[in-house]
Amino acid sequence: MGRYLEATAEVFPVAGSFTISRGSRTEVVVVACSITENGIKGVGECVPYTRYGESIDGVLEDIRAVSHAVSNGIDRSELQHMMKPGAARNAVDCALWDLEAKLSGTSVASRVLTASPKPIVTAYTISLGEPDAMAAKAAENASRPLLKIKTGTQDDEARLRAVRAAAPHATIIIDANEGWTEHNIGHHFAVAKELNIALIEQPLPAGKDAILAQIERPVAICADETVHLTTDLTALRDRYDAINIKLDKTGGLTEALVMKKEAERLGFIIMVGCMLGTSLGMAPALMLAQDTAYADLDGPLLLVRDRVPGMRYEGSLVHPPEPELWG
Repeated sequence: MGRYLEATAEVFPVAGSFTISRGSRTEVVVVACSITENGIKGVGECVPYTRYGESIDGVLEDIRAVSHAVSNGIDRSELQHMMKPGAARNAVDCALWDLEAKLSGTSVASRVLTASPKPIVTAYTISLGEPDAMAAKAAENASRPLLKIKTGTQDDEARLRAVRAAAPHATIIIDANEGWTEHNIGHHFAVAKELNIALIEQPLPAGKDAILAQIERPVAICADETVHLTTDLTALRDRYDAINIKLDKTGGLTEALVMKKEAERLGFIIMVGCMLGTSLGMAPALMLAQDTAYADLDGPLLLVRDRVPGMRYEGSLVHPPEPELWG
């Protein structure tokens, strides 16, 4: 029967709204890709991100453009050269991983890990808002071990103090989403150090972060929007202490595994993150996150509904996917 590829856009409503420094959203549109061979279907998911010049229509077009190559049996290695890094390649790459697992009866975990995958702690994200609202959300989730706080305004001190007071025992990560400037970053760093913040993600805009190599960094700084390719890593060592690996940036699990290995060699702290998506997008990322310092795979917890079956979350503990979902 051969192989054939399908790609569709799907909408999942957000529970309330999700706000970062660049804006708010009440729904997430994902692109699901399936590759079927002899009645066996492998699946993958991606989230096109406008910050990186992606759109739903553009990603669907890019996926469908490789349909003929997929039908002719292209493998993941060849895919890396045929498609550029980004969301579209992620969906196809993860669908191929899943298809290989189902056709061979050998799980993805057994191929990429040295031991059986374990449940891991994920960060829980608190959207950007007024200090009182963020504190209230933090109080609701104060028992979670790891909170990720969206910031990125001209003055986030009140937000940080309010959240820390509401969740005094949680490990806290700040994600400024490129929203700070060279004029306020020193002040925010000082506040973060005082409040025992563990990590700060992407405080300055990508390409405008040279000052990070020149000033004291009292808290570990993590590159997100700045890092996409494995070849980016060496040039970031003077400015960043950590990197956030997302499959929608690397273009799939195949390249993400390469990036992780190189990041470890270079001594970076590693976070595995996600876009706002469903369990299908989280499943391959959980394989990558097994032995990393931080995981931010809470996408399904922020949605009204998830896929069925989905990943199993117990508080902030996320369990490995069942084969019916992926892998």
